[in-house]
Amino acid sequence: MTTPDSESEDVRYYSTPEMTVEWRAARCQHSGRCVRSLPDVFSPKRRPWIELGETAAKDVEAAVLRCPSGALQFIRREPGAE
Repeated sequence: MTTPDSESEDVRYYSTPEMTVEWRAARCQHSGRCVRSLPDVFSPKRRPWIELGETAAKDVEAAVLRCPSGALQFIRREPGAE
């Protein structure tokens, strides 16, 4: 899936009803902060490497905000929004 602002970058999307996490591979510095923060969600040995599962959105947000390059970003959805 691409959006108008992601046409120049390869962006991967990982979603739950509460949120979407975006990952921009070209920006990733592989610092490992996301993996150390939530190893059950972020696992580079797994495909797909991001599995949000039942993890609380606030915990995923905190891990994403630790990304030094901005390769990871999130979008929260309002309850009941499609």
